[in-house]
Amino acid sequence: MIRIRHAAERGHADFGWLDSRHSFSFGQYHDPRHMGFGPLRVINDDRVAAGRGFGAHPHRDMEIVTYVLEGALEHEDSLGSGSVMRPGDVQRMSAGTGIRHSEYNHSATEPVHFLQIWIEPERTGLTPSYAQVHVEPADRQGRLVLVASRDGRAGSLSLNQDADIHVAALAPGEAVSHTAAAGRKLWLQVANGSVRLNGQSLAEGDGAALTDEPTLEIEGVEAAEILLFDMAG
Repeated sequence: MIRIRHAAERGHADFGWLDSRHSFSFGQYHDPRHMGFGPLRVINDDRVAAGRGFGAHPHRDMEIVTYVLEGALEHEDSLGSGSVMRPGDVQRMSAGTGIRHSEYNHSATEPVHFLQIWIEPERTGLTPSYAQVHVEPADRQGRLVLVASRDGRAGSLSLNQDADIHVAALAPGEAVSHTAAAGRKLWLQVANGSVRLNGQSLAEGDGAALTDEPTLEIEGVEAAEILLFDMAG
């Protein structure tokens, strides 16, 4: 079964410097029908104005994954980690017993566009940690690339949850497929462009929750970038 979460149905917060779309309940947006999907709790589609950002703030007991689509995002945290993330960069921050971090648009002239994803960990009270990986455009073109997993296999970031995250870029007519084990929950997020998922059309910002769909066929309609989550049921 495929249930589509259309982009226009998402929650929306506009603070001037921040334009954020929420696939699931977040902040002042609350919808009891959309509290998450399996361990996937948050997908925020964020655009931050030049020179602006989120000051230092705390998190705990959450796996926080950030994926930059356009621009440059500057990160600092209480572990002493710091980086400037650009398109193709994937960051995982395990908040565990507690961490503080800030995120700012690194550019004084251009906006930054990124997805921030929260995944509930298997256990609480873990030691906070941080890691980052980069996927070259050529490596994700026309193929699903594993960027995060429970066991950190194939050079992916390790997650404290039974969840795999894949990314791919698709040209028009280009397709990828994915086979899931029985009982897994799948979520497809279209970061940009448009695709067909098992024959159904998805546009930019759309998401799709899949259950009892062992095989996925994803074809680019317009040039597209997608994220695929394969998670414990």
